[in-house]
Amino acid sequence: MTNPRQARKATSRRAVVLRTEQLTPHMVRVVLGGDGLADLTVSQNTDSYVKLLFPAVGAEQHDLSDLAELRASLPRTLWPRTRTYTIRHWDQELRELTIDFVQHGAKGVAGPWATTVSPGAEVHFGGPGGGYAPDPEAAWHLLAGDESALPAIAAAVEALPEGARAVAFIEVADHLEEQPVAAPAGAEIVWLHRGARRIGELLVERVSALEFLPGEPQVFVHGEANFVKQLRHHLRTDRGLPRELLSISGYWRQGMDEDGWQSSKSTWNAQVELEEQKALVTVGTAAQDAR
Repeated sequence: MTNPRQARKATSRRAVVLRTEQLTPHMVRVVLGGDGLADLTVSQNTDSYVKLLFPAVGAEQHDLSDLAELRASLPRTLWPRTRTYTIRHWDQELRELTIDFVQHGAKGVAGPWATTVSPGAEVHFGGPGGGYAPDPEAAWHLLAGDESALPAIAAAVEALPEGARAVAFIEVADHLEEQPVAAPAGAEIVWLHRGARRIGELLVERVSALEFLPGEPQVFVHGEANFVKQLRHHLRTDRGLPRELLSISGYWRQGMDEDGWQSSKSTWNAQVELEEQKALVTVGTAAQDAR
């Protein structure tokens, strides 16, 4: 019998840049289309993402459509660099895929590409993946994230049914980085302007001080790994929320590119899990002692 893992061939899709738009001083939108998206299927998950592929220096001439063949024939140093981005919007009728990129000047791979790319340029990607969507039956929704999570948070808020209650904290550099979000009447968007403060510091403060609405919330917290870790501890240990209500993950980690973060993420997550379990045991023991 064929091994399912062997049967899945590592391939990618080819997309064409249709247009770009500068949304804010540090975020640019790229809309992709082309024949490579003709049979693309995107789920209803509002955190759906794709993995964009960028040729390594010295390997620009290689075809990125067959990743298995490429990885088998090239040394690892010439494998394409992968950068993960949330799908901001998928237009099923027009077959257009919209992705928003945070820009950090000339640093990085995907940001500079999005800043300088012109209509007609090609890019390959794998996916999509994803696993979160707002539950219409949830008592209310709590969302928190930095710029990297803004597209997913905006997509989630815009997917909420009328009458849904939600509080979304979005931390950005300043007021110039705010964007329109088509939130339903029951959803509150709270923009936090970081300024010179550490990334995520305001998010941790505001979520920790939030007076929760009645009932248990469905939670979405994503962004820089350090503040995500702090909020996970707060929500699980201090608030006592069950894990199944939480979608929490570090999209990136300060001081690392995606290659470094992805290679160390499993170790980081295992350590976070261990610390969380110890904290929950301590809380449980303290509760018993107080009886």
